[in-house]
Amino acid sequence: MPYTGTLKKINDQGVIRLGYRENSPPFAFLADNGKPVGYSLDLCEVIVEELAGELRKDIRVEMRPVTPENRFDLIRSGEIDLECGSTVNSIERRKVFGFSPTIFVTGAKTLVRRGSGIRSFADLGGKTVVLTRGTVHSEVIPKMAARQKLAITFISAADHQESFQALVSGKADAFINDDVQLHGMLAETRSAADFRIVGDFLTYADYALTMRKDDTDFAEVVDRAFTRLMGSREIVAIYEKWFLRPLPHGVRLNLRMSPHLEELFRVRGMPSD
Repeated sequence: MPYTGTLKKINDQGVIRLGYRENSPPFAFLADNGKPVGYSLDLCEVIVEELAGELRKDIRVEMRPVTPENRFDLIRSGEIDLECGSTVNSIERRKVFGFSPTIFVTGAKTLVRRGSGIRSFADLGGKTVVLTRGTVHSEVIPKMAARQKLAITFISAADHQESFQALVSGKADAFINDDVQLHGMLAETRSAADFRIVGDFLTYADYALTMRKDDTDFAEVVDRAFTRLMGSREIVAIYEKWFLRPLPHGVRLNLRMSPHLEELFRVRGMPSD
């Protein structure tokens, strides 16, 4: 049976184009040697193996850096076939894009400078908050502030590193982003002790790898790769590599798998210990 969509394109060209984030540790980021690495990229590697098995040939991998702002345009235009980053699988986005099974569960929290006196979202009234453009938070958090009648000044930045720098330089009093990414960014900086993550979760989110919508043949291969990852418990080894063991820069996140994520993996066939 002839292939369709992305799978046909990969078969014809012998190449898959993967999008990766340059500063979204531990999901996708640049190691000291400039090579993209991370949890999401390891998962994408398993998908590439599955593709090679399906198409019965070696598949060349082309890597393309993406930002929260341009990732969806690059998927839509065909410049990348799969985004291996830290993208939230939301109801709105599912209307336009396809997603892999969930790879992580997180939620938004607030990063502030130590000694700022900010302990909760309510404390942000009259303050300046930076959000990364193209993220779910850039839409949701301002609406939340309006609902709670908090006079917050919002500024935006092109990627998470730029948002963090706005906080470091004093342009912003707080940076709101997914808890796991804030932990990842602090793990990567020498000045981690100068900052703290405060307050309750403001949102909840499932991360997934992103692809084109209604791309049945390709989605089937991605799904099969995840079934293999779960059934063999390889997913646990990959998770522990990035969330429990030292990252390339030597720091550890020490984030154990949440019961919610464990349950999602079990539902997909991960055996119990």
